[in-house]
Amino acid sequence: MKRKKLIVGNWKMNGLKSDLVHIIDISEHAAAHPNADVALCVPTTLIEAAGKISNYVAIGAQDCHAHNDGAHTGCVSATMVAECGARYVIVGHSERRTDQGESNADVKAKAQAVMARNMCAIVCIGESEDQRNSGNAIAIVIEQLNLSLPDVDNIDGALCIAYEPIWAIGTGRIPNMDEVAEMHLAIRQALIIKYGESAHDIHILYGGSMNGDNAQELLSIAHVDGGLVGGASLRATKFTPVIAAASRA
Repeated sequence: MKRKKLIVGNWKMNGLKSDLVHIIDISEHAAAHPNADVALCVPTTLIEAAGKISNYVAIGAQDCHAHNDGAHTGCVSATMVAECGARYVIVGHSERRTDQGESNADVKAKAQAVMARNMCAIVCIGESEDQRNSGNAIAIVIEQLNLSLPDVDNIDGALCIAYEPIWAIGTGRIPNMDEVAEMHLAIRQALIIKYGESAHDIHILYGGSMNGDNAQELLSIAHVDGGLVGGASLRATKFTPVIAAASRA
């Protein structure tokens, strides 16, 4: 099925009000590449302000709590980020799985909370270097995927999957193209088993050191429907080449 490529920038714990000028810059560059969809997942403190100035880039959050409200000091609910204007929410990023000890069950609950608030959940999955070297990377990632997927009857554009080999994040290293193709095909097949033919509407993003130099090749692979981009999304000079590659693809 033909769909626009989706490029999502993850600003992680970067960005102050003084950096909003970069969002304006990125949005203006995205306007020149209408054949790709673009989003930026910014710190919670910037979601509302970013949404007001970003005409051609959707704004998202980097996490949320699974509960709508309650005694969860320091946490932010899906309802809260939706009220700020978020249209996407990243859940289950490897940094949260590792640093905050989030389980697959936690990720699944968060994804369901996001979708219940009419936002798109970007569910992250991926293997460590040891798991890749074991030869069981596909089985490990698919198990993680199946345990993290929300139980919903209607996807309706509200679910994305981001495959990020943990060992490739921020390192400049990526799997070879055959390995990326093999993993994305396995993910698509698992989604079809879970959701039926509607799984063809789900974007499967590749993350892990995607940049302007490798985006074109990565985005040409079957079932690579876009990218989740980290550090290269902070400035238009580095992010625009990725957007341009997606638009050409």
